[in-house]
Amino acid sequence: MKLLKIFQYAYIIFAALFLWDAITNWSIDRSRSYMSLVFVALALFMFFFRKRFSKKFEDHNK
Repeated sequence: MKLLKIFQYAYIIFAALFLWDAITNWSIDRSRSYMSLVFVALALFMFFFRKRFSKKFEDHNK
């Protein structure tokens, strides 16, 4: 179960990396920046989805 929590917070790290990529490439290639922003949104969605799912799973086991 601890491994799943580590992967849960890895999504936040990936979101930060993709956000940094979008900011640094904004003036060079906007289409790449937009794709990075899509990945930021996807990573944040996955973080909150996994967090909610793990909380629901823990409450079910009690």
